[in-house]
Amino acid sequence: MNSTRIAPGIAAIAPAMIELRRAIHAEPELGFEEFATRRRVIEQLQAWGYEIQEMAGTAVIGTLRNGSGPVLGLRAELDALPIQENSGQPWSSQSAGKMHACGHDGHTAMLLAAACELARERSWRGTLHLFFQPAEEGHGGSGAKRMLDEGMLQRFPCDALFAMHNLPGLAAGRFMVLPGPCMASSDTVTIRLHGRGGHGAMPELTVDPIVAGASLVMALQSLVSRNVAPSQAAVVTVGAFQAGEASNVIADEAELRLSLRALNPEVRRLLRRRVQELAEQQASSFGARAEVLVDEGYPVLVNDPACAQLARELVLDWLGEEGLLPDPQPILASEDFAFWLERALGCYVLIGNGEGEGGCSVHNPGYDFNDQILAQGATFWVRLAQRFLA
Repeated sequence: MNSTRIAPGIAAIAPAMIELRRAIHAEPELGFEEFATRRRVIEQLQAWGYEIQEMAGTAVIGTLRNGSGPVLGLRAELDALPIQENSGQPWSSQSAGKMHACGHDGHTAMLLAAACELARERSWRGTLHLFFQPAEEGHGGSGAKRMLDEGMLQRFPCDALFAMHNLPGLAAGRFMVLPGPCMASSDTVTIRLHGRGGHGAMPELTVDPIVAGASLVMALQSLVSRNVAPSQAAVVTVGAFQAGEASNVIADEAELRLSLRALNPEVRRLLRRRVQELAEQQASSFGARAEVLVDEGYPVLVNDPACAQLARELVLDWLGEEGLLPDPQPILASEDFAFWLERALGCYVLIGNGEGEGGCSVHNPGYDFNDQILAQGATFWVRLAQRFLA
């Protein structure tokens, strides 16, 4: 990272923001339980003159007005994950079974650093809404959807909404911006296979749901390759298969849990339909019965082309070609910011968390946000606000 490319005001407060990030990291809180994190955010924003509003349990909205003009919304997440940390950092989680394994502590600190600088530097004109969202990880439900349901866009209308997430494996501070579909939809499907249990020595008197389930697992492996066009991306993963407890007992039931992901709403609907059909048909062929339960998750995240172009031009003007991933591809992970982009124009931007040590995957017990990108991420927010609110 070239320090000369960091906004001077951000460089001045970066050490304090890193300390804040590490304090948040040490005290992780799950979705809709982010009370201490919310308190830290409110204290900082109030000190810089932001109007504070709260909603959706633990969401914080900081608003700063500077004359008439456009309205820009920027989002960061507050919540941690139910994971036991083993990163070995001095600022590791002090709460057993909870950790900031996705970098939301860093995203919050980046947006707070930008908030401080934008409150000090008033060359922009308009209204700035900073959304600190709970429960992006879905613990207790989607925080983004709950905010919408409580009238977020009516209370805080925005001309555009932006969010940013770190990306391990991408060079530290390098940006990825993709117009159109950027991240996948995510649905969870539970399939319960009802058979007839009995003694393992007399299988002819039973209907074995494990055999039916094994056949279904194999059938699902060809669902994408033989139902989805090669030009489309989709994933069907069987993440759990649970049945029985004893070697000499054939169980009454078996349960499969699936993750379905797609980058196209039509493909998303196709996956659900074909899983339902395969489950029923495979079960029936073994004399069993399938019960299929769909837990609808996050929609496809689609970036507005104009907003994506604005972000790309900003990075190119600021950092040159080396600052931007040249050929970005969609990611099959999911993100509840997608709910907001169904209702408003905006863009989801990714910033490299680094390679090597910074390449540890998110949702991993050894992950940690790379503090070296905090100032660059905050500078991006400042430059975006200055350009959008020109």
